[in-house]
This record gives sequence, structure tokens and C-alpha cells, in this order.
Amino acid sequence: IPLRTSSLHQQHEIFLPRENDLPEVITKEHIKNSDIVVAEVSYPSTGQGIEIGWADIFQVPIVCIYQKGKTISGSLSKITKNFFIYSSSNEMIQKLEEYLKRFL
Repeated sequence: IPLRTSSLHQQHEIFLPRENDLPEVITKEHIKNSDIVVAEVSYPSTGQGIEIGWADIFQVPIVCIYQKGKTISGSLSKITKNFFIYSSSNEMIQKLEEYLKRFL
């Protein structure tokens, strides 16, 4: 997982809900107590819409990232204006680092 091997992992606490198969209740609480939610939205219907919805309800800022050439759900623009397109894992990490330096 590119985030786990990046400097972002050393600088921030990163929670990946499906990484450890944690129950939804714990996931919901992590989102509620987060400073920001970053959603990789290149592939629709992965179940993360629920987590994005929780972030929206809890007013946690949401950043959506997706791979160049992918078509994302139009409904995402209703919950955030923060979108980043990337071509490689390195570019994804770089854009997230730049954004988080400005945001946090």
C-alpha cells in the first residue's frame, strides 16, 4: 500500500478501514474523530460511499483522489470540491503531501 510506505505514514495517523476488517462501529468512530478523510474513488461501488457519507454527516473534510482516465461518480461533487487526479502512486503521495501541508 503506497501510503504505508510513504512519509505520510510517518507524519500522520492513517486509518484504512478495510486493512484490518474492523467492524463498522469502529470505522464510524474513527471517521467521526478524524481531521480529514481521503477517499480513493477510481472504482465505484466498493462500499466506501457509506464511509464518505459518514464523513459528510460528521462534517469531516473529504478529499477524493482518482486515477487519470477514470470516470468518477458525479454525486461526489455534492459533498466535496477537493479532487486530485494522479497518474502514479508517487504523484498521488506528492499531491496528498502538498494538500495536507496546507490543510493541517
